[in-house]
Amino acid sequence: MVEGTASVTGDEFFRSLVSNLASALRVRYAFVSEFTVARTRVRTLAFWAGNSFLDNFEYDLAGTPCEQVLRGQICHYPEGVQVLFPKDKDLVKLRAESYLAIPLTAPEGKVLGHLAALDDKAMPGEFQDMSILKIFAGRASAELQRKRAEETVRKSEDHLRKIFDHSNDAIFVIDPARDIILDANPMACHMLGFTREELLLTPITAIHPDEMPELLAFARSVFARGHGWTNELTCRTKSGKTLPAEISGSVMEMPSGTCMLALVRDITERKQAEMALRESEERFARILESAMDAIITIDQEQRIVLFNVAAEKVFRVPGAGVIGQSFTRFLSKRSGDVLAQYMGATEQRSERRAYIWAPESLTARRSEGEEFPAEATISQVVVGGRKLFTIILRDIHERQRVEAELAKVQLQKVYLQEELATEHHFEEFVGDSTPIQQVFEQVQRVSGTEATVFLTGETGTGKELIARRIHKQSRRKDKVLIKVNCAALPGGLVESELFGHEKGAFTGALARKLGRFELADGGTIFLDEIGELPLDLQPKLLRVLQEGEFERVGGSHTFKVNVRVIAATNRDPEQAMKAGLLRADLFYRLNVFPIRLPSLRERKEDIPLLVKYFTWKKGTRLGKKIETIPERVMHTLMHNTWPGNIRELEHVIERAVILSDSSQLELGDWLVKPSQGAGPSRIESLEEVEHRHILSTLEATGWVVSGEKGAAQILGLKRTTLEARMKKLGISRTS
Repeated sequence: MVEGTASVTGDEFFRSLVSNLASALRVRYAFVSEFTVARTRVRTLAFWAGNSFLDNFEYDLAGTPCEQVLRGQICHYPEGVQVLFPKDKDLVKLRAESYLAIPLTAPEGKVLGHLAALDDKAMPGEFQDMSILKIFAGRASAELQRKRAEETVRKSEDHLRKIFDHSNDAIFVIDPARDIILDANPMACHMLGFTREELLLTPITAIHPDEMPELLAFARSVFARGHGWTNELTCRTKSGKTLPAEISGSVMEMPSGTCMLALVRDITERKQAEMALRESEERFARILESAMDAIITIDQEQRIVLFNVAAEKVFRVPGAGVIGQSFTRFLSKRSGDVLAQYMGATEQRSERRAYIWAPESLTARRSEGEEFPAEATISQVVVGGRKLFTIILRDIHERQRVEAELAKVQLQKVYLQEELATEHHFEEFVGDSTPIQQVFEQVQRVSGTEATVFLTGETGTGKELIARRIHKQSRRKDKVLIKVNCAALPGGLVESELFGHEKGAFTGALARKLGRFELADGGTIFLDEIGELPLDLQPKLLRVLQEGEFERVGGSHTFKVNVRVIAATNRDPEQAMKAGLLRADLFYRLNVFPIRLPSLRERKEDIPLLVKYFTWKKGTRLGKKIETIPERVMHTLMHNTWPGNIRELEHVIERAVILSDSSQLELGDWLVKPSQGAGPSRIESLEEVEHRHILSTLEATGWVVSGEKGAAQILGLKRTTLEARMKKLGISRTS
């Protein structure tokens, strides 16, 4: 037995073991097995049947003599084994009379399988070679653990290779010290215009010809800390074009030695957005300084943050001397109360969008005490998470000169800031399942056309990402993409937000406002949650889709726009039409090219790939190196229903990475494990699932909606969107 198993491993080891075991023990049959995942069945790894090996097979554990062995006990039935286990038909086929088996046990005590001997004649009652059997059971257990570890490594490498090959970011494996590229994924080849073979023959100095000292300094930092990030390097393509790049680096061990894994993203569009934002800010500053009206920005405590030249002239005081002081020093007490009232009203309307209010006439006071009648408008904007209020104040005898232009520039600036923020947090799809590949094929086909696209699917399936991808691959990619969440717009302002309004159109309309369709002229508009659009506005939207025409609220002039429309909903459009919530003519006009995004339940084969990707990505961002995802964790993730789909999975993995204190991913108690009992008596509707999921999240956060640990952040939604969904689903603190 020793000679027969000393020099082989894997399948050959198990075959040699059982044949030599049968010979040494002088029995007819010997086999070695392992548990299946369910642990109610076993599969043979090698089975010696006297003169030859049988093909490996699986069988149910219940009712066999192996059942007690696989509970951790050594079993010996010297004779009459068929009588003792009448349900085991295989014993009859083998004409087995006796049975001897020992469990294969891991160091921590877990039973992995068993080593067994059977004979068609009786075995001695006092078996003398039990110590030999134990020794070889130990060897078999060690070999089985080695085989499983090898398989785990192979699967892990396969998953990482899929991530590497299918990533939408360029990934390089480089050795900076030797100036060589060890590997590059397809996106890296596409970004730089090389074939993989060409890249592997291209030195790093050819990609960074003028930046090698900076690249080597970055590499030294990565090797010292284990990870690093920079956006100060560029990459040169095969054609000689220079691309600004964002690079995330991490240390990677290879057989040839330590190297660097570099994730590279082309940030040309981001740089262009930053430049456009700077130009907008400069243009805003020029308007601010040339404005004839006093423009003052204050914070929530009414402290002055900005004081333009016109304000200095109106109040007759140097601007530098009043920054940080209370603006109420320039108002009568009654006017100060009016200002506070309208600031509170504006703050309640939105956290980001700028809403304009027109207070009654104010009594302002110059620095020397002279009072004068004035009128003012107040707008709110969020800058870097800080709420600010801009007051445009003028003597009521002066004409308004730049109000409309200023409002337009401010609105453009907000959109540029939002686009820039979105660029920083933009995520791409990961997956190679058949449903996702079908979606990608549809996107590829429709992107180059001008066709209206209708995206359907559950919340969290990535409809906005698909809309972005269609826009980025279209002929309109250099124009603006305007996003509108129809569910988050206040009911009374939906028409104004979409089509704009004229000055005086309604109470509070002190200036002309451009609508989203005007801002999207020449580009693309993404109408998310289109099923939430009020029914009385749907004919006006239909007219824009068919004729490209609309009028502002309170106006009679007809505007023509050239806008490509991408709409999306997580509702069933057919049911919405039946319920009278969606006009049939609007649906058929939107449904030119429908794309349905599959839920995570429909593409479960992508879950391991997504888990690996998010674990690697979040670990890199958080400075943690997660190397192992236990089978029990993957089993839990694979069997979860994921009502929040990919968005929910990503947040679960991020929380798990934060909770993990070692190189092994741990879920903690964040994710409810799947029930082991019977399934539900009926399938819940999508709204029931959404209601239950939102309610459980709110209860888990103590009904905190906003903030870093609030329900909106956990669900991956804006606060206004979550509040709109709560209102629609009838969720309140008492529900």
